[in-house]
Amino acid sequence: MKAIVSVMLRPGVLDPQGKAIGQALHSMGFSEVGNVRQGKKIEIALPDGIDPETARKRLSDMAEKLLVNPVIEDYEIEITAQAV
Repeated sequence: MKAIVSVMLRPGVLDPQGKAIGQALHSMGFSEVGNVRQGKKIEIALPDGIDPETARKRLSDMAEKLLVNPVIEDYEIEITAQAV
């Protein structure tokens, strides 16, 4: 089983990396690009047969204790049957 934890800065939090990416894309001629936000994706392998509800609870604990700064970041969890 595979889980993906997607982490993004909360709306309203300044994102200097996203701004730099947006400016670079504009300078390369991609004028259609609007606001850019940069985040991170964390893939975690889980044992086959783990209950999805238990897995989601454990992943939330991992995110809140280590993977995410809850003051400035939000996260989403996606669980799939495919291993990492």
